[in-house]
Amino acid sequence: MPMNLDAPLPLLGGLSPQTFMRRHWQRKPLLVRGGAAGWAGQMPRQALFELAGREDVESRLVAQTAKGWQVQSGPHGRLPPVKRSGWTLLVQGVEAQWPAARSLMDAFRFIPEARLDDVMVSWASDGGGVGPHFDAYDVFLVQIAGRRRWRIGRQTDLSLRDDTPLKILRDFEPEQEWVLEPGDWLYLPPRWAHDGVAEGADCITASVGFRAPSMLELADQLLPRLLDPEDDEPPGLGLRYRDAGQVATLAPAEVPEALQAFAQEALRRAVSDPQRLARALGEWLSEPKAQQIFEGRSGDASAGVRLAPASRMLVDRWHVFFNGEAYRAGGRDAKLMARLAHARTLPGADVARLSEGARALVNDWLDWGWLWPNETTSAS
Repeated sequence: MPMNLDAPLPLLGGLSPQTFMRRHWQRKPLLVRGGAAGWAGQMPRQALFELAGREDVESRLVAQTAKGWQVQSGPHGRLPPVKRSGWTLLVQGVEAQWPAARSLMDAFRFIPEARLDDVMVSWASDGGGVGPHFDAYDVFLVQIAGRRRWRIGRQTDLSLRDDTPLKILRDFEPEQEWVLEPGDWLYLPPRWAHDGVAEGADCITASVGFRAPSMLELADQLLPRLLDPEDDEPPGLGLRYRDAGQVATLAPAEVPEALQAFAQEALRRAVSDPQRLARALGEWLSEPKAQQIFEGRSGDASAGVRLAPASRMLVDRWHVFFNGEAYRAGGRDAKLMARLAHARTLPGADVARLSEGARALVNDWLDWGWLWPNETTSAS
């Protein structure tokens, strides 16, 4: 059943999703006590340590020592003793590996899926943290186990220290401070400075992060896709430069203004087709993490299907995007594929209503591990 966006939500401390988005999203922080109680204790230390030892999982070890801050990238075959103070293990993309992290991420899907990035889970010994810093994106900081003291502030001076491998603020000026217990969470808009320090052992915090691409990043990712040599040539881009009116010149090294204008027109035409641009954007936004490996699951689609935890599925008015691939769909197939994307599951009765071609795609996605049959309940 679709979420009622105007109804109070326990996760949000009684606010409705609409109210949260209007009052807080990208505007001001929010602390909710006990809103994530259902996830307390659901990401145990040993499981996190095992993930950090894998080649296909991104992780970092951060420690504050007498020699200063030290950072080591994974995989981590050995970790410091848990009783040693001042160290933190950070594991990215845990939603792809651990069901509780996936369900935590899904709890915030009243925000567009295209903005959701991943769940990073940190384990910290007493005094562990990564220093005062700020993020360029929104973040929900959910306390899973132990206690963490958070200090936050609207930092105006964003200059960083130059004596550490971490992006730590040079002059952090906190304005508010809380200790979060298991089940508490804190929302921070972009560029709010924050510093979290574990108080006691076994401090586990999950960070639900969001994508906020810059225009430069979008241009870098989309232009190559718009000009994919395997695609049909965009309309008008086959036109070659001509300069029948060019006069003789005494400044041969000067780039002609007409050629500059021609180049501008070429770029304008490359992005002028809204469907091509939408396809390029959807393909990029739906790409899974680079190190992600999918494994096919046995079973069929008769009982329904659901997205593998690491799968990303999006839709627009023209396309269905699945793990970086774009598909065209129309009519009933488009509606049912959109239902699968929005709910991340599709009942068997709806699978049976798909066209023969769409059902063949579903079977391919099962073979590739992008979808799981609904009867599959084990964690990856």
